[in-house]
Amino acid sequence: MRDVYFVLSQHFMLLDLAGPAEVLQIAIEHGAPLRLHMVAAEAELVSSVGLRQHQLEALPETIPDQALVLLIGVQNSKTNLQLPAARAIVRWLQNSFDPARHQLACICSGALLAADAGLLAGRRCTTHHELIARLQSAAPNADVLENRLFVEDGPIATSAGICAGIDLALHLVARDFGAELTQVIAREMVIWLRRSGNDPQLSAWLVHRNHLHPTVHKAQDLLSQPQSRRWTLAELAAQVHVTPRTLSRLFVQYAGLSPHDYQQSLKLALAQQLLANPNLSIETVANEAGFGSARDFRRVWQARFGQLPSEGRKA
Repeated sequence: MRDVYFVLSQHFMLLDLAGPAEVLQIAIEHGAPLRLHMVAAEAELVSSVGLRQHQLEALPETIPDQALVLLIGVQNSKTNLQLPAARAIVRWLQNSFDPARHQLACICSGALLAADAGLLAGRRCTTHHELIARLQSAAPNADVLENRLFVEDGPIATSAGICAGIDLALHLVARDFGAELTQVIAREMVIWLRRSGNDPQLSAWLVHRNHLHPTVHKAQDLLSQPQSRRWTLAELAAQVHVTPRTLSRLFVQYAGLSPHDYQQSLKLALAQQLLANPNLSIETVANEAGFGSARDFRRVWQARFGQLPSEGRKA
């Protein structure tokens, strides 16, 4: 069981908390081994919309190994991050958080708390576009990236404002528990899935899921399963109880590409992951990614990336 700590301070942004918390709670309902905690340096807080949060847990004296700590942003951060309770969080991070044993996710202005604790030095990070200059000042040795939804650098991830926390939470679920669970969560929350932190592995499985058509989603779910199955259009259409012509039309209309092109993008994304293992031959990568042959794999890869798979592996 992995512990997840949502760290709140006075006038916390309600959606910064609620969005990621709902993502992880739904993950738990589908079997993810997570345990959520709402913690703060004060027993009672007021959110950005005036909703009072009672019976919060205290900041833990020690953070369990492999725990995930989420720093939630606040309203009017220039003032509210200077309040005593917020400064107590900074001291707690300095004393208790260990990047070698824990993971950190910062939502919006939560990155400023991490910067004040010295946790962003030497790392790539981001925050809300209105806070970029302040983050650069607070973490002069960090590589602060603008115009990014979220950035992950080792055990520390940071996100832009408000809804970007949901994007980051979905990314964390995909990373730790797989894209299939992420798809289930996003569909349950009715989230458009075109947003990612420039992560091609994530986008391949999620970028074309920004629609609500159940037949296309069912076909995409089948195609997202292990790629050793090489679906034909006729087989796929039979599984979702439509004609091949209808499935092709629905796919283009709602997903924006053909079933063949969608399956091809998944194969290439899986191949990219497999190529990271130097012990796998090109032939093995091609087979496990679902290509008919190594020759077919090389042809498709070169058409997409302008280089051979072996050159991509070196890069």
